[in-house]
Amino acid sequence: MSFSDDSAVPGQFTLVLHSHLPWLANHGRWPVGEEWLYQSWAASYLPVVEVLNRLADDGFHDQLSLGITPVLAAQLDDPHCCASMHTWLADWQLRACAATASPDPVRAEAGRREFVAAATALDDFETRWRHGAAPVIRALAGAGVIEVLGGPLAHPFAPLLDPRLRRFSLSEGLADARARWGFDPAGIWAPECAFAPGMEDEYQRAGVRHFMVDGPTLHGDTALGRPVGDTDVVAYGRDLSVSYRVWSPKSGYPGHAAYRDFHTYDHETGLKSSRVTGRSVPGDAKKPYDPDRVDAVIDRHVDDFVDHVRRRLQAESERIGRPALVVAAFDTELFGHWWFEGPRWLERVLRRLPEAGVRVGTLAQAAQNGFVGDAVTLPASSWGSGKDWRVWDGPQVRHLVDLNAEVTETALDTVTKLLEGGRGERHRVADQILRETLLTVASDWPFMVSKDTAAHYAVQRAHTHAHATREICDAAMRGRDADAARLAAGWQRADNLFAGLDARRLRVTDSGGRAGRTGGDG
Repeated sequence: MSFSDDSAVPGQFTLVLHSHLPWLANHGRWPVGEEWLYQSWAASYLPVVEVLNRLADDGFHDQLSLGITPVLAAQLDDPHCCASMHTWLADWQLRACAATASPDPVRAEAGRREFVAAATALDDFETRWRHGAAPVIRALAGAGVIEVLGGPLAHPFAPLLDPRLRRFSLSEGLADARARWGFDPAGIWAPECAFAPGMEDEYQRAGVRHFMVDGPTLHGDTALGRPVGDTDVVAYGRDLSVSYRVWSPKSGYPGHAAYRDFHTYDHETGLKSSRVTGRSVPGDAKKPYDPDRVDAVIDRHVDDFVDHVRRRLQAESERIGRPALVVAAFDTELFGHWWFEGPRWLERVLRRLPEAGVRVGTLAQAAQNGFVGDAVTLPASSWGSGKDWRVWDGPQVRHLVDLNAEVTETALDTVTKLLEGGRGERHRVADQILRETLLTVASDWPFMVSKDTAAHYAVQRAHTHAHATREICDAAMRGRDADAARLAAGWQRADNLFAGLDARRLRVTDSGGRAGRTGGDG
């Protein structure tokens, strides 16, 4: 089988974006904390949504599968975060305005550019986002331009969890999606693409129809989705040949000399006014960012990516003897926050692909269009270093693994006894114990330690939530009901997330039922 270069290529290309940040509200501001949320919101979520809105207005549909974790969705809908984001955007504009008066011509020029960008972002935020992201996401899904992927409630590294908490986190995450967006996502982004044998059965019982793994989990054969085990749940693998065209730290597009540098700040204004210049060039030697140098580079990278997708689809289709699927997957925050020019590249790629004869579709469409092969048995895996679990259970994070196990056991034992002793009503103390437990076991904390990115902050966060779990459990088990209720209410006010979490559903998930698909606060 062969295909000419100027004809439509066989198969389908699917782009998957994974949007996630840990819960940051009221847990520090700078250099790690809420600032991380507002930077990502301004630089990635606003422009990526704007790209999708323009595509929808122009009649494009089924452009990508967009994963949004429940913990990020909660922040993008949180009243405190929305108000603080508005303030942050105004502060950005004020800093830019001050920079325009600088005698330094580089700083002044950066200020003028950033002032316009901040004004645009403020207008967009005030028009679309002031009441949270849920209406924005519902509109995109309703327009048919995206498929929305859900996920477990607080982004845990699921294979290391007690199965009871793992099933509960998944069912509550799906319940949160339905309550927030009004529909049940057909697919999920499994946190860290992490998998352990047997999880496919839990997915099927929860109503999940497809999920993402990394390419090596499918032994590099990602040309089709694969049902897992004896289930109908399909695993889709990330094609590393295509994904690394963008993502590779050594040769990926964002490292081009002309693009704006992510790491180098002007410390007087907080603005970024340098270009990459060179991969080994120190920050103080980087050259000023020049927007006029960028447009042609973006076009070259768009052409290169589209050509690579075409050739990959042709090669994979010839290899398997039928039209193939190519899936590229990235963190959403890459586009804009880490790679300033990323949203422009993204829009041009999505417009160029169909012009080049490439069918673009979502993961849900891949199943509908028959891009599914024979069943497989998947190994324990992730998309982390080594494609195994070492980032989350290696020696340097053993203290967090032990902490998670201890806190989880304490929490589940306490919640089980509280529910057994109750009369079937909503149990707010049990609810809060599970909230704090899920925040304790978030996959972000060991990742940040293993990668040495704000490791102290990560350890502090894990222990803060572990302390909250322990002290509520201790009061509850000692029969100090008033103290337990006071502590639970205080910790709930501190974070104010996942109001719909209902500990009573832990008993349903324990029995293997489909809990959490109705949503609501109970």
